[in-house]
Amino acid sequence: MSRLAVVVFNLGGPDSLKAVKPFLFNLFNDPAIIGLPAPVRWILARLISGRRAPVARAIYDRIGGRSPLVEQTKAQTDALAAVLADRGLADEIGVFIAMRYWHPMTRAAVDEVKRFKPDTVVLLPLYPQHSGSTSGSSLRAWVEIAEARGLSAETLTVCCYPTEAGFVTALANLTLEGLGRARAGVEIHGLTAGPRVLFSAHGLPKTSIEKGDPYQSQVEMTARAVIEQMDQPDLDWLVCYQSRVGPLEWIGPDTESEIVRAGADGVPLVVVPLAFVSEHSETLVELDLEYGDLARERGVPVYVRVPTVQTHAAFIEGLADLVSRAVNPTEGDGCLIEAGPAQGRLCSQVGARVCAETWSMCPHVPNPRQTKTP
Repeated sequence: MSRLAVVVFNLGGPDSLKAVKPFLFNLFNDPAIIGLPAPVRWILARLISGRRAPVARAIYDRIGGRSPLVEQTKAQTDALAAVLADRGLADEIGVFIAMRYWHPMTRAAVDEVKRFKPDTVVLLPLYPQHSGSTSGSSLRAWVEIAEARGLSAETLTVCCYPTEAGFVTALANLTLEGLGRARAGVEIHGLTAGPRVLFSAHGLPKTSIEKGDPYQSQVEMTARAVIEQMDQPDLDWLVCYQSRVGPLEWIGPDTESEIVRAGADGVPLVVVPLAFVSEHSETLVELDLEYGDLARERGVPVYVRVPTVQTHAAFIEGLADLVSRAVNPTEGDGCLIEAGPAQGRLCSQVGARVCAETWSMCPHVPNPRQTKTP
């Protein structure tokens, strides 16, 4: 009897206010986040998590004292398991969750998959656009722990899917619904300006992009694909980035500044989370509450926030398509064969790399420099 394990990866989030500080420590102790030697990184992670915990607790307190990310990811895995079961990729299919910074974490997921005794494992990050600080960190952690635990099943890795058809369709449909609500507001208020769409994604320091991280390029690929599918002539839109922290210069434009500009221009806004596939503090608090308040203060006449794709049928079908293509590859698909049983075959949404050659941190670059996890 054949067994297929699909492992989905995401950030994770605290399941209580008490968990906020250790969650933050795990985040800042990741070498993909702070690229310093382990002893120095550990000290900094302790200091930063201690300093930020009170503010972070206040944020989570506004959404019930916990992150909804794990619960929503469980809904996604249940929906994905149901679709995969209908496709008959294996006699038995299990879909598992590996969170990077809070439970259920990678180590527990590896042990659970090992008990499942799969013939094949598909690694599927819930980060459509690849970055070394998100998908890269999660996949490195999996490889190291799986090898240490002796999990040696055939492994297939999906690295990114910024323009995967199901993902783009889900985003386009949700954005069109948001535009409809905004246009209704335009009519109610007797406005002359049409809505402006802000595709908002989590930012990164500019230094990460300068080192070759493909994230920003892939985010912009997603936005262009969504705009093309929506087919709205003369639509006013742009990509912007949120959640800046620390003293470094970050990629831009930043979402907050674009909200201020929209207020000055007197245009309605439709804000679309472009890189998040589930609701969490950066959508429910930052986009809905903080930026919603800012929009009202700065005179934005209509502010509509589009929901994340979550269990949208097109998105779940798209994830299932990624798994199916990984399990049933075609000849000459361009997937990269990596050394080591825990990494296995590496595929993008189309098999070969989707990044331009400029992006040296694309996982399809042969023998990329790896950062060891603690």
